Amino acid sequence: MIKRFLGIAGLVAGLMGCGNDKPPLDNPSKGSIVIAADESFQPLVTQLTSAYSSIYPDTHFKIVFKPEQEAINMMLQDSARLVFTTRRLKPNEQAVLNQKKITGATEKIATDGVALIINKANTDSLITMADLQRIFNGQAKQWNQLKGGNQNSPITLVFDNNNSSNLEFVLSTFNIKDVKGLRIFTTHSNREVINFVRKNPSALGFIGVNWISDSDEPLSVELAQDLRVVGVSDKPNPTKRDDYFQPFQEDLGMQRYPLRRPVYILSRETHPGLGEGLINYVTRDAGSLIIRKLGLWPRTPYDRIINLTK
Repeated sequence: MIKRFLGIAGLVAGLMGCGNDKPPLDNPSKGSIVIAADESFQPLVTQLTSAYSSIYPDTHFKIVFKPEQEAINMMLQDSARLVFTTRRLKPNEQAVLNQKKITGATEKIATDGVALIINKANTDSLITMADLQRIFNGQAKQWNQLKGGNQNSPITLVFDNNNSSNLEFVLSTFNIKDVKGLRIFTTHSNREVINFVRKNPSALGFIGVNWISDSDEPLSVELAQDLRVVGVSDKPNPTKRDDYFQPFQEDLGMQRYPLRRPVYILSRETHPGLGEGLINYVTRDAGSLIIRKLGLWPRTPYDRIINLTK
């Protein structure tokens, strides 16, 4: 009799729990979450989430584009479930999740590149890492101070934001701590960088390559018009055109383009939810195809199987 009473009590408690005010947890095929991402990844994030929602119509993603550090802070503060970023969490950032007993997850999904763009009127479309170092050290301030430079004008470095992943990556690459002596102009987006370079022949713009690398996307084709993408060489004294590489798929995948960087999805999800569903989608065949279409190099290349018959 006592066992039967305990069984009924447990059943009643379970029913009461089902009637509480907490919303049901999201899952891979249903629910809504917030995603934060650096604006340099806008085309990538938009296409991946749109494709996923087209398969699962009951899923919804609110995407917030912020400078990279702000995007990471959103996830740490539980204002976003996932974040697309160019780096892993730093120890002090991981400690925030550890204090809340959240394991989190870090998945590399692709190799990306920071593209250098110039005005079509500027024919100096090749540059070395050594010359870029000289520019960011303040030793080369005019285009004609570079090998092959054809302009007697100052070099204007153009970035999308003071705290963007593009700027942070480039400054870190060249170990630059102070930019006060540099001619740097910041806009509010990668698109504004493109527009600025179109209007200013002396500008050297830095953007996420996925903004201009999808030849099937009308916006990408439109944005790439009237621009030159600069070839970069890590050789101090290159002797031929083949010593320079551009931030497109093969040169990213073969690790030939010097200004390449990883793309990660960081997650604070604590249950098998919509975030995990999206990550699984992105790191498998379907997601890899979208990443390839955008001109990046997916972590898991899509294998094409061809059957040959006699």
